[in-house]
Amino acid sequence: MRTVEALSGGEWVATGEWIDIHDPADIRAPIARVPALTAKDVTRAYDHAERAFAAWKRVSPFERSRILTDAARLIRERVDEIAADVTAENGKTVAEATGETLKAADFLEYYAGLARQGYGTLLHDARPHHRTHTQREPIGVILVISPWNDPLITPARKLAPLLAAGNAAVFKPATETPLAGLHFARALHDAGLPAGVLNVVTGRTAEIEEALLDDPRIAGITFTGSNAVGGRIRRRLADRNVRFQGELGGKNASVVLGDADLPAAAKAVVAASFGQAGQRCTATSRVVVERPVYEEFTRLLVAEVGSLRTGPGSDPATTLCPLSGPKQRDSVLADLDRAVEQGAVVLVGGGADTEGERAHGCYVRPTVLADVTPESEIWREEVFGPVLAVRAVDSFTEAVDAVNDSDYGLAAAVFTRDLARAYRFADEVECGQVAVNTTTTGWDVHLPFGGFRDSGTAYKEQGEEVLRFSTRVKTVAVHIGAPDAAERTRGPRGSRG
Repeated sequence: MRTVEALSGGEWVATGEWIDIHDPADIRAPIARVPALTAKDVTRAYDHAERAFAAWKRVSPFERSRILTDAARLIRERVDEIAADVTAENGKTVAEATGETLKAADFLEYYAGLARQGYGTLLHDARPHHRTHTQREPIGVILVISPWNDPLITPARKLAPLLAAGNAAVFKPATETPLAGLHFARALHDAGLPAGVLNVVTGRTAEIEEALLDDPRIAGITFTGSNAVGGRIRRRLADRNVRFQGELGGKNASVVLGDADLPAAAKAVVAASFGQAGQRCTATSRVVVERPVYEEFTRLLVAEVGSLRTGPGSDPATTLCPLSGPKQRDSVLADLDRAVEQGAVVLVGGGADTEGERAHGCYVRPTVLADVTPESEIWREEVFGPVLAVRAVDSFTEAVDAVNDSDYGLAAAVFTRDLARAYRFADEVECGQVAVNTTTTGWDVHLPFGGFRDSGTAYKEQGEEVLRFSTRVKTVAVHIGAPDAAERTRGPRGSRG
């Protein structure tokens, strides 16, 4: 079994205790282990970050850009090795893991370029003989907490911009999937990132939570995960001057209108719903269909789902991977049982998949549910698995109301040939991400990303918007003095008038 160390103060470190990492395709034996660091180790990581920030914030943005660019190159060179570990610890397919790895490199390259751009604005000043500008500065030491479902792309989305802006970081990867984040840290370390600028803390959250969250040197926390945990962090920070960026849950809906290209819509909905076994914050989990095309669309949808091939992510033929672990599998199965108890009808799938090679893995059959009411839990609560609920409605207005009847507001999609209704949908749905005739899943690195309502906080991720979280604005006014009499009377080319 492979041992992978954590990163603190530029050194690869370990302790006497370890955490085993398992492949959800076969959980019988661990595939690797990482250190179970202690609260004292966490405090040392903040010590390193505090010292490193003092120097890193003064490093030339061109040097910061070079380091991020070199790290991106290393990730691309190591893509097969990194993707294999993403698949092994998370379960997603090789194609999904490879895409995630290359996208992580994209984040580094994008923010390497952005680091070189302007960082302020010249402003008009009402006072004569003044020049006033703003400038952006890093905020300090930022705690990064990432989830198990996207163990590489989420750290990249968070760390690349904050490092490019001159901040330092303490990074806590998910306990279940730390290998990918450690690959990301190794690429930056090997590219020449100064010691202590990035520190990776692996460990059991319950044992180090207080040290992680309560250190007085934290300037900001960026977190992706459940609403329950995000809420606890937010309440913990309530009386502290610490910024909080949260990318939380979703109950994303796709609307299929009567004039849609139904086969294309069915393919897009299946891709959005069952990629990564539905373990995406942007995954479509609700489908709202205009009643005249409900039966035909449902038939096409069930056929598409039936063509999915469940299996280990390492098998190139697999199109539906296992869930991330036994806990997540059991949670999804419990949600399915409650849905049936509340009247839902299983059109396809349902239950665990334990056939053949899947007997020792965390598999749930891809499932489509009908006869779901707006009050049922499966329609309102996030499942985070390969489960899709379908409802019929009688009008465009009713469809928009169904999308908005949610505590969440991350992503929504509409399928239609009517451009006017497409734009009306974009205007009226209460979501941070809106798609027309395409999937609800994530987009390019330069496009702002984040949700409304309980799906997240006001700070967006990606693009230039993320810099609002990791930088602060300083306004500088300079009195340059009035020109003297000689300057006022000086003519062209230095002659006097």
